[in-house]
Amino acid sequence: MVAVTVIAEGQTEEQFIKRLIAPAVRHLGVFVKPQMLQTSPGHRGGAVSYDRLKLYARNELRRDSKVVLSTFLDLYALDSSFPGFSEVEAKPWESRLAHLRQALHKAIVEAVGCASERFIPHIQPHEFEGLLFSDTQALAQIELGWRNSEGKLAAVRAGFNTPEHINNSHETAPSKRLEKLLQPGYRKTRHGPLAAERITLTVMERECPHFHAWMDGLRAFGRVCR
Repeated sequence: MVAVTVIAEGQTEEQFIKRLIAPAVRHLGVFVKPQMLQTSPGHRGGAVSYDRLKLYARNELRRDSKVVLSTFLDLYALDSSFPGFSEVEAKPWESRLAHLRQALHKAIVEAVGCASERFIPHIQPHEFEGLLFSDTQALAQIELGWRNSEGKLAAVRAGFNTPEHINNSHETAPSKRLEKLLQPGYRKTRHGPLAAERITLTVMERECPHFHAWMDGLRAFGRVCR
């Protein structure tokens, strides 16, 4: 068995990990636990800075030599303090993502002094809500009024190669599109986990290659431990 702590940015991601990801790999002997970082006294969740992540990684990975640490962070609005951020700010998102993951992995492993396989950075393009465009028909079933927007949701999805390509400007990020298109309005913490359950991990992995690669990395721990 292997224990994997996943740094989640907020309550929606925390619930997504608890309700979908953890059960999907538990039978392999991989026990996934989400963790939100403290952002102020008495408050957890929100934008993750590199310094907070590094401090938590150092404490967690040195506390227990058997724990593996991962992340579930959004590429959209990623804090500029992350390693490699300034070097790739103007590059296409695929190149930016690969560079950021490599730079973050190198920086954390060096800061902690741990084996490289004990840290698996994942940065989701462009944010959690992109995954929800994996099945717009299922998404439109969450609220009765959302069925009126099914065609518009499908049109958004059809405009991109994958849900992970849905772009990340302030006006057109996946969450912003949902907020504009859906009535009653999309509420992240309420609707996000419900929609993910309706869509299913299987569909999200089929449609979203970066997310699928991360999930395969988690499953690999179960294959190694058997």
